[in-house]
Amino acid sequence: MKLLEGKNAIITGASRGIGRGIALVFAQHGANVAFTYSSSVQAAQDLEKELTALGIKAKGYKSNAASFEESQELVEKVKKDFSSIDILINNAGITKDNLLMRMTEEDFDKVVEINLKSVFNMTKAVQRTMLKQRKGSIINMSSVVGVKGNAGQSNYAASKAGMIGFSKSMALELGSRNIRTNVIAPGFIETEMTAKLDEKTVEGWRNAIPLKRGGSPEDIANACVFLGSDLSSYITGQVLNVDGGMLT
Repeated sequence: MKLLEGKNAIITGASRGIGRGIALVFAQHGANVAFTYSSSVQAAQDLEKELTALGIKAKGYKSNAASFEESQELVEKVKKDFSSIDILINNAGITKDNLLMRMTEEDFDKVVEINLKSVFNMTKAVQRTMLKQRKGSIINMSSVVGVKGNAGQSNYAASKAGMIGFSKSMALELGSRNIRTNVIAPGFIETEMTAKLDEKTVEGWRNAIPLKRGGSPEDIANACVFLGSDLSSYITGQVLNVDGGMLT
């Protein structure tokens, strides 16, 4: 059963990792996918081919979600290419970890700008389209770190917690027009980034998780399918922890 048949989705930061996983699972469920990438042209072209092969319409756009102007331009292009926007997934994000004592102002500003301001930029850019349609689902990718904090990640935690407050406010503002805003808080997800970590460290993390494994991009993607589909039509303003029980 294809739960997203005919829906058009924008996914930011989708050339690798979780974003890529979401794009593929969305295509398998029949969604047309517009995705953004910042620099990996080859990876974006490969993903576009892979998605199109699944029988849906897909297009990659080089766009920086941290730029207000570029976000506006992107949404205009997507509207022209896809005619409507049903789902927005704000997934673009970075980390610049350090103890506060050693963190530079630039490292704080950059993380907040890319992780949090991008959510404002993209939500504002799609808002008019969704208001006109009187429907839409916005899914913001936070983190367990945004829920509980983490030493050495004050900038990242602040950006991801801010995302939760922003999303709850949007749920209240846009709910009367049938536009839903929810948050997913992934736990330890195994991607090409975590593959570079020391195996012993990773094993330690896995053992601390009640389900005894790291999550996969597909685990996050499946939660996005639920929140993007009509199965969740009465759910808004919620934070769904997809973390194997990490925060239990």
